[in-house]
Amino acid sequence: MGAQSLAVACGALALCLALAGATNPGFVVRITQAGLDYAHQQGIAILEKELAQLKLPDISGDFRIRHVGKVHYEISRLDLRSFHLPYSRISLVPSVGLQVSISNAFAEVDGNWRVKIHFIRDHGSFDLKVENIYIKINLKLGSDTSGKPTIDTSDCSTRISKVRVHFSGRFGWLYNLFYSVIESRFRKALESKVCEKVVVSVHTKLQPYVQTLPVTARIDAVAGIDYSLVAPPTATAQSLDVDLKGEFFSLAHRSTVPFPPPALAFPLDHDRMVYFGASSYFFNTAGFAYHAGGALVFEITDSMIPKGVEFHLNTSTFSAFIPQLEQMYPDMLMKLRLSAASAPFLNIGPGGLALKPVVDIQAYAILPNSSLAPLFLLSLTGNVSAVIDIKSSHIVGNLKVGRMKLSLKHSDVGAFQVRTLQSIMNIFASSILLPRVNDRLDQGFPLPLPDRIQLSNILVRFHQNFLLLGVDVHYQPRA
Repeated sequence: MGAQSLAVACGALALCLALAGATNPGFVVRITQAGLDYAHQQGIAILEKELAQLKLPDISGDFRIRHVGKVHYEISRLDLRSFHLPYSRISLVPSVGLQVSISNAFAEVDGNWRVKIHFIRDHGSFDLKVENIYIKINLKLGSDTSGKPTIDTSDCSTRISKVRVHFSGRFGWLYNLFYSVIESRFRKALESKVCEKVVVSVHTKLQPYVQTLPVTARIDAVAGIDYSLVAPPTATAQSLDVDLKGEFFSLAHRSTVPFPPPALAFPLDHDRMVYFGASSYFFNTAGFAYHAGGALVFEITDSMIPKGVEFHLNTSTFSAFIPQLEQMYPDMLMKLRLSAASAPFLNIGPGGLALKPVVDIQAYAILPNSSLAPLFLLSLTGNVSAVIDIKSSHIVGNLKVGRMKLSLKHSDVGAFQVRTLQSIMNIFASSILLPRVNDRLDQGFPLPLPDRIQLSNILVRFHQNFLLLGVDVHYQPRA
């Protein structure tokens, strides 16, 4: 009984450790059957060209024919003129990977033949047609130690149903004597060569291409994005799912993110080739990284005020709201330093993306010697919503600010009514700060895409805790 209890306890502990070690992705890529079909179409075109370059070995040997004796034959200078793959499909194999099935493929081969039977010698050329070739390829998906995806051939089989040969020469009838022997050896040689070429093509063409998926993407001088795989790609009955870390990080100093990624309830949408699921964790680590990198600090000076605004950033303007400024710092220019008190934290729900940033606004008077005299410290809170889109393979955004609220945190110039500053601070936020933030967001953040992929037919939807982006893809080969 004690041993049984110990076993149960150990099993429970192992389960708890497994659950604790499980990591939700911050970013998910889902490739639907339509996306796989498109990728398969591109891959088959490449494989067809590769198979057409097969080098076939010469074939020679001896055999005996009753009442005739030993026959020596040679088949040489085999030239594969063409190899066609007219019918093929790619299938998801749940929990295993992908399977490519090719049927009714055919090829054409030219070559020379030579035969010797006692004193009879003959030679000539031949045309060979290989029909009803069936190829089955199993692909195993994984990830390497750097978090890049991997793909390999776990199994390959080729079966040839029909080989037809037309011999030319003085004694064409001789080929009937050794056709079956040659046909059998040629069939085995071609079946072996096809799978060899498939394995090499996957290793030298497909594997290097899938590894162009970026593990890290440098965004600017402050931050990058970690797109490494947190687990091998998973094949289900409907799609191929790739779970990525999806985490922004500071280039200066990468620190542990103090909050976990939420679980994502991915919808069963299949209208697009590829879907991206960007969780709230993905966006919130951006705020965390830029805050840690000291990038969420912004200064406003008088020279930045747009033309057409009928006031200046100076103590004369602000003395209308804080009269004592005129006596303490008469007719001096001012500077506002805006900084996030903490990393902004956003929420994503069916209604959209929203955040409530808290911004500290420190006001200074610029003294004649260019030093700064602190005036007051305000706290600004407000409701901010975002419009999200995809442009040039980047997630781009545009913020819209709703109602803002000011409060006084500290004053070096005595008491004053903070609410009287509301309108002027609204102008600074909407006319100066927001356009600059939106200019940066319009540059966007790169999506995790392999080389030479273009996106179209874009869909944007909001779900609980994540943003869903649906796209069709187009592969642009090198010129």
